[in-house]
Amino acid sequence: MHIPDGFVSVPVAAATGALSVAAMGIALGRSRDAFGIRRAPVLGLTTAFIFAAQMINFPVAGGTSGHLLGGTLAAIVLGSPWAGTLCIATVLIIQAVLFADGGITALGANIFNMAVIGVWVGWGLTQTLQRLLGGSRGRLPLAAGIAAGVSVVAAAIVAAIQLALSGTAPVNIVLPAMTGVHILIGIGEGLITGGVLAYLSTARPDLLPGTQQQLQGWLVPVVSILLIAGVLSLVASAWPDGLERVAEDLGFIDLADQVRVSVPTPFADYGIEGLGPIGTSIAGILGSGVCFAVAFGIAQAVKPNNA
Repeated sequence: MHIPDGFVSVPVAAATGALSVAAMGIALGRSRDAFGIRRAPVLGLTTAFIFAAQMINFPVAGGTSGHLLGGTLAAIVLGSPWAGTLCIATVLIIQAVLFADGGITALGANIFNMAVIGVWVGWGLTQTLQRLLGGSRGRLPLAAGIAAGVSVVAAAIVAAIQLALSGTAPVNIVLPAMTGVHILIGIGEGLITGGVLAYLSTARPDLLPGTQQQLQGWLVPVVSILLIAGVLSLVASAWPDGLERVAEDLGFIDLADQVRVSVPTPFADYGIEGLGPIGTSIAGILGSGVCFAVAFGIAQAVKPNNA
């Protein structure tokens, strides 16, 4: 769902950019009480995991692929939608700047759609479903899985409205197209989110909020992230993702070539020229490390002085 340059108009890019900057500013302030010494590594690990997992496109119907958005998962693991917003925004900024994934001019729109709408819809619906299901921790994977799937559709609907407001495609065509394909992608999002939370709740509760113990070892989460970024990313589906498929079907895919703003980087498209699969593995591992370092630094910067 990463919108490239050229898909949204200047007014839409400016408006969503302003909203995203405001949301991130508020998130930094509201996250201050959430991060002490113990939670800073969890923010780093969560951000690195989301980055790595987003490299793996899974196939859906009709020659289309999708990948994890991760907003609901991040908010729940970190225990705060504000922290979830920081996590996903960090991933999106690094993807755009270091890997040319998502337009620089559309960065505000992508942050608003995935780090704000995706996170908050997923978080709010999870809390509602948890109450309806009795509030037990054992029901969290189910509630979060359903909410995560809905959050993808909600983010897609907002993206479709932005495309329509930009004059990129008529709303009566782009809205059902984006909604339909992202319902399928949302199913994958829900299964991944529920599965990860089911694993964490039994095997690694120290990585979830609501516990006072210290982080119990870095080896397993770090190795998992490296395997996802460096190995599993090599078997990702090559089919176009949901937005790319819609753009091809509706005939506005060429707009991305007409407006291209990029930061010079040797890691564009998650690879290194001339290195083939090895370049993809290096790029994935490097990106995960950068995400961890930036997120850990943010957590240290915003933590209370007495933490």
